[in-house]
Amino acid sequence: MTLYIPPLNLGMVINSSSDNKEVIYRSGFPQPLNYPYIEETLNLKTIIYIGSEKTVTDEYKKFIEKNGYSFKVFEMSSVRDNDIHLKIKQIFELILNKENYPILIHSNKGKHRIGVITGLIRKVLLGWSISGIYQEYGIYTGNIKGEMDLEFINNFDFGDMNVDFDIDLLPSYLNYL
Repeated sequence: MTLYIPPLNLGMVINSSSDNKEVIYRSGFPQPLNYPYIEETLNLKTIIYIGSEKTVTDEYKKFIEKNGYSFKVFEMSSVRDNDIHLKIKQIFELILNKENYPILIHSNKGKHRIGVITGLIRKVLLGWSISGIYQEYGIYTGNIKGEMDLEFINNFDFGDMNVDFDIDLLPSYLNYL
């Protein structure tokens, strides 16, 4: 009997389609005991890792290769990184292409860095209020408020990003663009 154990802090960021094709998940770093759950239930095409390439194990690389997932690593330690806007731009370019879905975005624990990315997705693409974003951030971090993270989300201006996208490849939940 196979046990299906989800990764730490797994949550759904977007589920806009009845066929579960346009879905974005968030989580902490998947461990080998999570692999059956990921393989059998998430039907991923793309995994985005927000962290250090050095922490990607050979076992994880084999899991990704075995399943044919597209895998992107964005080295990011905090919102204070000098090239944070470039990395967010590149992440949004992946998210704005429906051919990359379903997507799992993860960091080591699925808290602060993923909280920032999730907050930006909710603010920019879904129109969430800042109070709702702050509340969700607090749920995943155990109410450990990353003041810099929350300030970054609040002050983030997507209009300054100059994100490249193909209008024909936008996910259906963005049909208002």
